[in-house]
Amino acid sequence: MKLPYWVRGDTNAFFGFGVNVLVNVLTLTGLCIGVVHMASGDVFGTVLPALGVALVFGNIYYTYLARRLARKERRTDVTAMPYGPSVPHMFIVIFVIMLPIYLRTNDPLRAWQAGLAWAFIIGVIVLIGAFVGPYIRKYAPRAALLGTLAGISITFISMNPAAQMWDMAWIALPVFALLLVGLLTDVKLPGNIPIGLAALLLGTAIGWIGGAMSVPDVSSAAGDIAVAVPDLKLGLLFDGLGDMAPLLATAIPLGVYNFTEAMTNVESAATAGDNYNLRSVLLADGAGAVIGSALGSPFPPAVYVGHPGWKAAGGRTGYSMATGVVIALLCFLGMFGLLGALLPTPAIVPILLYIGLLIGAQAFQATPRAHAAAVVAALIPNIASWASGQMDNALAAAGTSAAQVGDEALEGAGVFYHGLLVLGQGAILAGLVLGAIVAFVIDKRFWHAAVFAGSGTVLSFVGLIHGEKVEWNANGQVALGYLFVAVVCVVFALGKVPPREPEPDEVGAEVPAPRPAPDLEKAAAPAA
Repeated sequence: MKLPYWVRGDTNAFFGFGVNVLVNVLTLTGLCIGVVHMASGDVFGTVLPALGVALVFGNIYYTYLARRLARKERRTDVTAMPYGPSVPHMFIVIFVIMLPIYLRTNDPLRAWQAGLAWAFIIGVIVLIGAFVGPYIRKYAPRAALLGTLAGISITFISMNPAAQMWDMAWIALPVFALLLVGLLTDVKLPGNIPIGLAALLLGTAIGWIGGAMSVPDVSSAAGDIAVAVPDLKLGLLFDGLGDMAPLLATAIPLGVYNFTEAMTNVESAATAGDNYNLRSVLLADGAGAVIGSALGSPFPPAVYVGHPGWKAAGGRTGYSMATGVVIALLCFLGMFGLLGALLPTPAIVPILLYIGLLIGAQAFQATPRAHAAAVVAALIPNIASWASGQMDNALAAAGTSAAQVGDEALEGAGVFYHGLLVLGQGAILAGLVLGAIVAFVIDKRFWHAAVFAGSGTVLSFVGLIHGEKVEWNANGQVALGYLFVAVVCVVFALGKVPPREPEPDEVGAEVPAPRPAPDLEKAAAPAA
């Protein structure tokens, strides 16, 4: 089967996804230098090249998986999975792992070592998850999988970009409007100009003409340009692993988060028509984190939210490989300081809000209408996690914390911080459990609901969900609550209540059939 490496839609997806990854690498660069005070030479000379190696091999691998699937199913509309540095982990490794060690020791090198060890542990856990995840995906309802993914997308992927957009709306909103027209309709720009490129150029032009950018900043950033070749940093990694025990408390639940998120992203791709092997995806994610940490990057890469968006934009197999190669080259050349000075952030982040809209909508469109409440239930823990994180950041900026203010004072102001904190811990796994319970209750499949409630009991008791850290009896009260839910479900199951009859439009909805191969020109064009 003759399969092109590049179609017109890949150009759209490349500029959209490439900008997405570009934003994230710019962000983690700023976090390393501005928060942990790592030397710019270490960041541009080691961390970014190490990340570049992981990205280029990961995206080439996902391009290979997409082409293999296309040939297997004889389709030309298969879209590769997007792959890049994990956004939640960027902030977690900086603020939860590296920053406390830097503040305690005033030594960026010690903080960097801990970050490498943490990323390595994450990778190992994801590799183990490759053999567990397929079974979870097999038995969890789609509403729970897509609902928790939508929760991540609406909060962590969409809210901060939306805030940045409205902070400089005169730059961002025209960009957002152009993306909506180009990616959600069949309207084409003159000369078939890629919509992602046009949007970025429009926002950049408005930003520079309006005086939002600075020429001296560009001149200063140009001094950071230098060729850097990654090499093994096993000494740094082993030094960090020497004090591994404190890292496990966050690495274990975050490793579980990683393979659960990958699982929901694979389900999202299946809903869009591309059925990937979950084990292959998880092995790539875990290997990327291990290799990156050995080369000096504390930022685990992962499959991204957004496959349906890039598919709708016309992306097929080439956009992913091109993104990995281009971002890697920028990392090797130390170009990210210069790009950050050239491109206004409000011109870049609207693509993230677009992805958030699409994934949030998919969670409701690709599940039975009767399961809408289950989708919302799966959203809630992620919303709680985002909200409590915003509160923590605001209080820290004011020089205090929730513990110092006190729960009573916060509740008096209508802020139920402690409840949100507990609800949001282990959010993606908690959303999966809660969404599955609600979906199975709606279907009157009470034995299945009881099993997931029992899982919630165990996970809460050991702290993988609703707990500050992994330990015995991490949150016994929440575990007891899930146990009571299991008892209630068992009581109804013993009553032998007949299950809900699926509605006519639900038949076959859980496993969509592969689409027939379309004409290549149609496959290349953006479609809603």
